[in-house]
Amino acid sequence: MTTTRDAGIDVEGLSFRYPGSDECVLRSTDLRIDPGEFVAVLGGNGSGKTTLCKAFNGIIPHFYEGEFDGEVTIAGRDTREASVSDLSTHVGYVFQEFDNQLVSPTVFEEVAFGPVNHGRDDYRERVHRTLSLLGLDGMDDRFVWELSGGQKHLVALAAALSLDPEILVVDEPAAQLDPVNARETYDHLARLNDEHGKTVVTIEHHTEFIAEYCDSVALVEDGCVAWKEPVDVALNRLEDIRAQDVHPPQVTRVAERLFDDNRDLPVTLRDGVRRFSALDFDGGTKGDQTLDGGESGHRGESPDRKRSSNDGGDPIVSFENVSHSYRTLREGDEQVLNGLSLEFRAADRIALVGSNGAGKSTLLKLATGVEKPSEGTVTVDGVDTAGVLPEQLAEDVVYVHQNPEEMFIEDEVRADVAHYLRERGVDGIEERVDDVIEFFDLGALQHRDGRLLSVGQQRRASLAIGLATDPSVVLLDEPTGSLDLASREEVGRTIERAGQRVETVVIATHDLELAAEWATRVVVLDGGQVVADGPPERVFSAVDVLQRANLRPPQVVRLSDLLGLSPVALTVSELAERLGAVETPPAATPGAGR
Repeated sequence: MTTTRDAGIDVEGLSFRYPGSDECVLRSTDLRIDPGEFVAVLGGNGSGKTTLCKAFNGIIPHFYEGEFDGEVTIAGRDTREASVSDLSTHVGYVFQEFDNQLVSPTVFEEVAFGPVNHGRDDYRERVHRTLSLLGLDGMDDRFVWELSGGQKHLVALAAALSLDPEILVVDEPAAQLDPVNARETYDHLARLNDEHGKTVVTIEHHTEFIAEYCDSVALVEDGCVAWKEPVDVALNRLEDIRAQDVHPPQVTRVAERLFDDNRDLPVTLRDGVRRFSALDFDGGTKGDQTLDGGESGHRGESPDRKRSSNDGGDPIVSFENVSHSYRTLREGDEQVLNGLSLEFRAADRIALVGSNGAGKSTLLKLATGVEKPSEGTVTVDGVDTAGVLPEQLAEDVVYVHQNPEEMFIEDEVRADVAHYLRERGVDGIEERVDDVIEFFDLGALQHRDGRLLSVGQQRRASLAIGLATDPSVVLLDEPTGSLDLASREEVGRTIERAGQRVETVVIATHDLELAAEWATRVVVLDGGQVVADGPPERVFSAVDVLQRANLRPPQVVRLSDLLGLSPVALTVSELAERLGAVETPPAATPGAGR
């Protein structure tokens, strides 16, 4: 698979307005992407970045027939004159919601879909070549719906590559994947770029991936490309990227607090280690690592971190030797949980982490009674879930979906909150609705359709729906997935607020930065079992355990470890404080702005 054709992208004076909208989402924007570049398109929600990229494969203006002005030239073709079918042979596109573009039952049929519909006689060779390229050999006869999220994402990528396009556009490659699968996806994109000459464009807000993999960054702001810069320059323009609700890499944020002389700041882990190693700091003392939740005495928690209450009282939710499996059509029963034992107690703030397919969502559903264990016992407030309906358990345990829009069935948020209370026959419904609306600051949103809110607002409203019943435990599935900085911070505040109304909060998440900053307890799942359970600083220090579970600690934790700090720092502010108690090193060459 090689690319020898023109693989450039030229955008000149592009403006676009969706039908029925009064405002243009793109306004007289210009952009040049050279053949063979690896470019990240960065911008906040609503900035126009996804609309811009949809103009690269002809979806705009051919499917979204809005008001289109300007010129987009892809691989030498004017997108207004070329058909979407023609452009699909030159531009492969993987959508953020990649599940929605998987249309065939098996992996082989999905990857063959493009070549077959384009009449390519060599479609079988193309399928096997592409699957081999992405490490999916032997999966051609698997049903797509049986695959893990990471595997589905690679199948969507394989389908986009099956026509051997010169250009590949991937929207949020890391959004729904665990850290290892996300990195594996980026490794594949890097090989396609380096070894096969593909022009790669990613829409991304994870700046750590941008720093490590991309050549340049195009910042979209208010419907225009504000600038396009080399990656090290771009990620030093802190004010610009923060204005788009995007976090700089953690290593950059640490350096920002240490160096106030306008020098270039490091944007990668390697550069950060080199720069920070020159500082004179106290590394602390290393000691044993205990991961079963017991006390080891050497890794004290951060002074401002509340300790979970694991020592006294009966557990609210208990899993005893729980196994659970799902029936597949060809492989028989697929084991998800295997003899797992775990307890959730009052005052716990638990981050449940693990790779795609580790069983996190299954564990949460077992706690609600929606799923019943194949073996073992799940109890909620002393009640065996096997003998009661989920509706009875819902008074104690509330589950907030990974896709919050699934919780909205009425035409306004207030009605949704009242609906679930009414279904349970609760007294004083209006008073309860008023209370939870005020608590979650939803007054301005209560009469709006929840399905039309931003993702951050949807999270807040969906929590209001669940917490109106005054449960003891709230379970959140991937609460910060696919969010920009502003939405992520809004969800973070909402989770904190939820903890004021309930005894226990559990989040299943791939966001290990959130886990490090928020949780009092991190539970790691792998192979259907608990392989680590303890305070974040203890769990994240056990690099070998995390690697076996296909996890990578947050960048600030890895940076701490490489600098020899013990205990490791969990947050940017903590690491900066521990490194900053020395004189600032001499100034380097001034950078490109802060």
